[in-house]
Amino acid sequence: MPASPEELFQRLDDLAIAHETAHHRAVHTVVEAQDVRDQIAGAHNKNLFLRDKKKQIWLICTLEDKPIDLKQLPGMIGATRLSFGSSDRLAEYLGVLPGSVTPFALINDPEVRVKVVLDAEMLAHEQLNFHPLINTMTTTISSPDLLRFVQACGHTPQTPRL
Repeated sequence: MPASPEELFQRLDDLAIAHETAHHRAVHTVVEAQDVRDQIAGAHNKNLFLRDKKKQIWLICTLEDKPIDLKQLPGMIGATRLSFGSSDRLAEYLGVLPGSVTPFALINDPEVRVKVVLDAEMLAHEQLNFHPLINTMTTTISSPDLLRFVQACGHTPQTPRL
């Protein structure tokens, strides 16, 4: 059973990670999120759930307005040809629905099956914003705390400049 937002918040508290959450209408895309994000301080991000030709699953997190070239990305992260993962795989690997992809969903990957890439440009921001497993809220945490959370979930993220 995937973690709930409340279970995520408890995990953040257990790790002594400061976090603040804003509630808003459901947003499914970066464009929709731009309507609500201006009320929330910090860098806003997009998260790509991808699968490569070798069937490896990838979570790529970067700034919301950063263009990502799926043809060049594999060479930057050590993957083979990438495509978007299906909603069924998203539910299986990260326990979230489309529109709610987030690094917080790594709480639902205790087997560490997902490879994680956190863009260095994103991490250069003091505060970062992500959905806390559902797209009707946005949670703000610090960049160092995001790294701590990802590592506490058992993942060792790549942090290249994408």
